[in-house]
Amino acid sequence: MKIAVLPGDGIGPEIVAQAAKLMEALRRDGLKAEIEYAHIGGAGYDTAGDPLPEATLRLAKESEAVLLGAVGGYQYDTLARPLRPEQGLLRIRKGLGLFANLRPAMVYPELVNASSLKQELVSGLDIMILRELTGDIYFGQPRGIRTLDNGERQGFDTMHYSESEIRRVAHVGFRIAMKRAGKNSQGRLCSVDKANVLDTSMFWREIVTEVGKEYPAVALSHMYVDNAAMQLVRAPKQFDVILTGNIFGDILSDEASMLTGSIGMLPSASLDENNKGLYEPCHGSAPDIAGRDMANPLATILSVAMMMRYTFGREDIAQRIEAAVRKVLQQGLRTADIHEPGMQKVGTAAMGDAVVAAI
Repeated sequence: MKIAVLPGDGIGPEIVAQAAKLMEALRRDGLKAEIEYAHIGGAGYDTAGDPLPEATLRLAKESEAVLLGAVGGYQYDTLARPLRPEQGLLRIRKGLGLFANLRPAMVYPELVNASSLKQELVSGLDIMILRELTGDIYFGQPRGIRTLDNGERQGFDTMHYSESEIRRVAHVGFRIAMKRAGKNSQGRLCSVDKANVLDTSMFWREIVTEVGKEYPAVALSHMYVDNAAMQLVRAPKQFDVILTGNIFGDILSDEASMLTGSIGMLPSASLDENNKGLYEPCHGSAPDIAGRDMANPLATILSVAMMMRYTFGREDIAQRIEAAVRKVLQQGLRTADIHEPGMQKVGTAAMGDAVVAAI
């Protein structure tokens, strides 16, 4: 296994260090993996004047998988948009052709009280949000700021999707729904759009419906994004797999993260057509707590489990990692974001050590 590790900014280096401990433990246990580090985001700008240095992109392309911490920081807010840390993340996704973003939202029994929703609404929750990652308004052209004839300034972005972009991510969604059918009795996929207003969404719904005919074992439904946002907090367990576009998926996946109690628990995978992937926690760089040994490393550690499952096909290792995380939670260890009375509050490094000990 050749893995590129990009710690990034803020809490990124701290949480990635805990995942690195885990991978070293697995290597001592016989896992053959080659690991190489590089800069991205603000760290890339600081070292090479570019949020995605050429050397980093080259390493990522040469590797089978990429583990990324987080990007961004207050000190970069005044940079021109092409130089901002977030552009490094957008560019590496585009450069690697990572079009399918998998964001699971699962409530561990030990953390059911950490959710802001009532226990009966989230107990046993296990959903997958699939977000298309390389199209939509984030990448649409034309875009910019212009001055109108009357002298008023106007900002504009363009939303668009090609048929091939929709089809390929829809196939991924239906395949995921079929794989999950065993524990949910029937695979279910809810496609989320805004087809009552947007032509792009009308087209999205048409293509997803066509692809769905190839998967008769999966129950397909459609929902407007505003209703989906409401339903996620009203009755989240009605969902199994949620398929949606880039901007809607960005928003809904963050909303879903809070159903679990903390975004610090949620991993993600971004895959290309051959299951080469970039793996990262769903949360950001949290510069306000960087360097304070407070960040929750479990989302990053669970991202390694997703890496083993989706890129390397090592379901056995993925389950070992997930079982180790479950064990430390059963032991009552909690970082600040998931701490509750009666539990033992630990820091970033101690949580990482506990997972390594458990595995």
